[in-house]
Amino acid sequence: MKYSVLFMFVLFLAACSRQIKIVDKPILFDEERKTLTLQYLSERYGLDQDEPTIDPKMIVLHWTVIPTFEESFETFNPAALPSRPDIATASSLNVSSQFMVDRDGTIYRLLPETTMARHVIGLNHCAIGVENIGGTEDLPLTEEQVESNIWLVNYLSSKYDIDYLIGHYEYTNFDGHELWLEKDEGYRTKKDDPGPDFMQKVRAATQENNFKPIPTK
Repeated sequence: MKYSVLFMFVLFLAACSRQIKIVDKPILFDEERKTLTLQYLSERYGLDQDEPTIDPKMIVLHWTVIPTFEESFETFNPAALPSRPDIATASSLNVSSQFMVDRDGTIYRLLPETTMARHVIGLNHCAIGVENIGGTEDLPLTEEQVESNIWLVNYLSSKYDIDYLIGHYEYTNFDGHELWLEKDEGYRTKKDDPGPDFMQKVRAATQENNFKPIPTK
């Protein structure tokens, strides 16, 4: 599906009219979370580091399925992972992301952009994550979220050498790629967020960044 120049221009005007900006709302990053993050980098990726930092090469867009920002924030805030049997065996580090976008388009920064967050298998060491509130049939992602994701992708691409923009559902295409570092060949989960339509809209409006094409399987 192609999106017209007029459509992208309308999104640009809407984003400008809302005066999009980043609101800092940090989740807990204490010594426990730092230790767990360093362990994750070492055990999952073979990266032994003194600090839990990343060199961003990729932006990964997500949805939370959780209906509110407050509930999503409280889910990410603890250092240790709550009940998630599908990923608990890989690490006790809690899931998180660097950014979260509320349904009204408000962008919250949960972690420093170059601090590792656990949000995508195999690629956390090089990926900035953007979670979008909602994503269910009853609570689909909003146009305000589209606008804010476009703004945020352009903002991050102006700061970092970003090669790829992907949806979470596309992450397994990088299995075997030079950026892929996950050691456990059996550790994969099936994802469908944030959906092809959302990604097509964001890609159409950020194509001037000349991201590399996603590897094909």
